[in-house]
Amino acid sequence: MKANLAILMTLVLCSSVQAEVKTETLNVVMRDGVKLATDVYRDDAVKQAPVVLIRTPYDRTKQKGIAERWVKAGYVFVAQDCRGTRASEGVLAPYNNEGQDGYDSIEWLTRQPWCNGRVGMVGGSYVGAVQWQAAVENPPGLAVIAPQATWSSFYKNLYLGGAVRLSLISNWIAGNTPKPEGLKPRDMNDALMRLPLSDVDEAIGWPMPWLDAYLTHPEPNGFWTRLDLTSRLPELQLPALHVVGYYDFFSRESVDNFVIMQTQARDPTTRQNQRLVLGPWDHGTIGKSQVAEVDFGPEAALDISAIQFDWFDRHLKQDPAAQAKSFPPVRYFSMGDNVWRDAQQWPPEGVTPTSFFLHSDGKANTRKGTGRISREAPTKEQPADTFRADPAIPVPACPVTATRPIKAAVWGPVDQSALEDRDDMLVYSTTPLTEPLTFAGNLEAKLFVSTDTPDADWVVKIVDVRPDGAAINLATGILRGRYRKSLLKPELMKPGEVYEIRVDLGPCAATIAQGHQLRVDVCGSLFPLFDRNPNTAEGIFSDKTAMATEQLHHRPAALSRIILPISSTK
Repeated sequence: MKANLAILMTLVLCSSVQAEVKTETLNVVMRDGVKLATDVYRDDAVKQAPVVLIRTPYDRTKQKGIAERWVKAGYVFVAQDCRGTRASEGVLAPYNNEGQDGYDSIEWLTRQPWCNGRVGMVGGSYVGAVQWQAAVENPPGLAVIAPQATWSSFYKNLYLGGAVRLSLISNWIAGNTPKPEGLKPRDMNDALMRLPLSDVDEAIGWPMPWLDAYLTHPEPNGFWTRLDLTSRLPELQLPALHVVGYYDFFSRESVDNFVIMQTQARDPTTRQNQRLVLGPWDHGTIGKSQVAEVDFGPEAALDISAIQFDWFDRHLKQDPAAQAKSFPPVRYFSMGDNVWRDAQQWPPEGVTPTSFFLHSDGKANTRKGTGRISREAPTKEQPADTFRADPAIPVPACPVTATRPIKAAVWGPVDQSALEDRDDMLVYSTTPLTEPLTFAGNLEAKLFVSTDTPDADWVVKIVDVRPDGAAINLATGILRGRYRKSLLKPELMKPGEVYEIRVDLGPCAATIAQGHQLRVDVCGSLFPLFDRNPNTAEGIFSDKTAMATEQLHHRPAALSRIILPISSTK
């Protein structure tokens, strides 16, 4: 064994709920000498077995319960603190070392007498991304992965449509950056409103170099190249179980990873061994039925671990009984009718992209306005709809309540009706539907817009309006105007000029019931889930803002519309 992969062990034998489970706490040395704290759970009666590995920055010791389930299922389970976290040595530089550390850890595992030479990885979010990072290093013995709600391009972890996921990364970095002893963060409501944006860390209370680095690189340029793995995915020969929810901020990334592996993998067997489970969840509720303000019913609740066990029995343990079972490449949940459906691909086969056109007499502001939706395109001139986007009073991502301040905005489904009473919100609705409307796939909006500032944002929400007036968001997207043509090469907007823009609304499957209404909301911010656009295009080092007068056009030469993949499935 190479010296730089030698192992220093401190053996800790402890009792457990299951008498046959033995736990060893080890220090595994990486190629640069840094030692990573690693717990090994195994059954002494099993001399050799495949290994399930989880590498986490969130405390390896919290894995004991699930570890015992894996051991009972016939595996060795290994939990490791990532570099610079909890009991591991080194300094945490988010994601910076995870590929190499993952390789070294897997190589070490395959050399252990209790490992049969086959390793699989599990986990979500950061713990899912480290799987892709290890996988593209091609470690010996890595046989299967189960990346849940994560990315293969780190830029896409932080940015969508040119806007940055401000509250997400600010809170995460604040919780994972060393701070002066005893210092508590200042009020995040105030910190998230700080301009210039480059000073957010100071507003929180202490320097955060990684936050500064992320915010000062708003385009997917060379800064992000090292952590852009997407182009390398087709070279992998690796079964993968992809799990994510529609309301998860990684929904696009996780679904795209599945599509890439299923359609572009060089190896035909790898293409056949991809599975996507797509539910109605946000980042913190995967596998649950209650998501934000909506209960999707008992059918929405899944034992994700059981699905992982089945996948690993098939591909890691290579159990003939598991391999004999058939599995649908895609299992997706349809919101509204609250049923699971199977498909061979995503978007599902049998869907038809269908345009729904936006209309009004120029007075679509608020839900009491004249905005309407029709499958019929405008045949005559209609006045444009206008709203004012004021960075000092941004439209919140969801209604602010006594128990949910603006800093606590959620990604999940929340009644939007209070926001739809704002004059800076355009609202378009169908009449109550005479028959259900079912769609499944990737949603988008194509809008014709203009503004009187060199930059502005457009936020679009697809909403299901219930007969009682509750307006539940189904899908949301945002686009920063200067990135309408290219994320890499921004182009300022000319005041008054009309541009066609495309807003990606992400993957979604739903049935809007008879008697409900389909609604589209359009506004200029989604704060603080995404940063405010100052509308000046002066960059994140400027504290100047401008009020933007934004317009949405709908006429024969400017057909603003949403495009839904309508399904014939009943």
